[in-house]
Amino acid sequence: MLNSARLNTPPLPSAAAAARPLRWYRGVTTAQWMVLVVASAGWIFDSYAAQIFNVTRSSMMPAILHVPLGDPAAKLWGDIFFSIALIGGALGGTYFGSLADRIGRQKAMIVTILIFTIFCGLTGLAQNPWEAALFRFVVSMGTAGTWAVGVSYISEVFSPQARAQAGSVFHATSNLGTGLASIAGILVGTNWRLAYFLGFLPVVMIFWVRPTGGGATVTPAPVKDAHRGSFKDLLTIQPWGGRAIKGMLLAAVGISTYWCITVAGQDLVEDFLIRRGTLVPEAMSRAQFAYGFLINGGGFMGALAFGPFAQWLGRRKAFTYALIGGMLIVPITCYLPQTYGQLLCLLPLFGCLTFGYHSGFAFYFPELFPTHLRGTGAGFCFNGGRLIAAVLLGVSGWLKARPGISLPAALSLLALLYLGGLLCVRFLPETKGENLAKVV
Repeated sequence: MLNSARLNTPPLPSAAAAARPLRWYRGVTTAQWMVLVVASAGWIFDSYAAQIFNVTRSSMMPAILHVPLGDPAAKLWGDIFFSIALIGGALGGTYFGSLADRIGRQKAMIVTILIFTIFCGLTGLAQNPWEAALFRFVVSMGTAGTWAVGVSYISEVFSPQARAQAGSVFHATSNLGTGLASIAGILVGTNWRLAYFLGFLPVVMIFWVRPTGGGATVTPAPVKDAHRGSFKDLLTIQPWGGRAIKGMLLAAVGISTYWCITVAGQDLVEDFLIRRGTLVPEAMSRAQFAYGFLINGGGFMGALAFGPFAQWLGRRKAFTYALIGGMLIVPITCYLPQTYGQLLCLLPLFGCLTFGYHSGFAFYFPELFPTHLRGTGAGFCFNGGRLIAAVLLGVSGWLKARPGISLPAALSLLALLYLGGLLCVRFLPETKGENLAKVV
């Protein structure tokens, strides 16, 4: 078992070292690294379970709907599935974040891993859209829960100087899961069921999670059990209630723009190629590659960079610049490229700016709340935002389907959602350097 004292007491620096700033990873203990590795591994496989639908939907939806490739019904049902996943994530992430405050981080993480692995595998057995929708709903509950538990755990074991970078590393690993999903999608081809069956494999993670120990590692002030993970306390006691609502709105902007814009980068590539005469199957394959490796790769690098960026500028300024960058890169990517090569060159930057700032949620949201409400608050912010994002995703689907509105035009209009994020950041506090042991 990991020792809480070891987690929170890094080796004292020498006098010479104290005279100059240390790199964030200096002084991080082996036990702290293990927490980050275990949480990140869970998030990687969690992201695989969440993203495999996006990778396989082009072949999965026509198969369970019994319609030909490219049928409009498949696209419509695909958007419905995205909304279902967002709702499932909102409920699961909020509940399991609260559960982590009540029973400990480790136990809650084991539960969420079991849920998303088992039901990801079961999706491969779906025979109709209703069965698949149910399985995806439960998968989303587990995947969102893993995030809420993981960010709380990591934020509590790392120092204020290392927390942002560690949180960014954790969140960025989701792109590795997306990459694994892309590789699986390419390898299985149209045999989409096999890609879901592979989702059973990470269940062995529960044997790895167990040795890390459980519970929060920041010692909270004495709090009655009834107040641990209490939604009533979260929403009615200030300043936590105001922070929870504003954090949820910021997450809603981030999640909705991710699904409506970043993920739609795959559709943008496919649309670009088809309009230039590429056959549908080839366009689908190229778009899958572009999303899985170029957009996703850019997002990974952006997520890694956001932690140091936020540690340098502060949380609010970092979010502000990132949101402005996301709003600008969308119309540039939609309208500037005239050749496929030019488009490919822009896609990594597109992924970086539209997704990278999401890693900030992993360290910013836990910093907003006291220990006994940390998982609850972080889960509420990130996953409550999914409910609003689910509505916006429906609006996105309606807009993209409107006659006379091209996909580039629709995406450029949706980029105005970033303005809402800028407004939220304006009214949230700066938490750089916050000592979570004192946030009681």
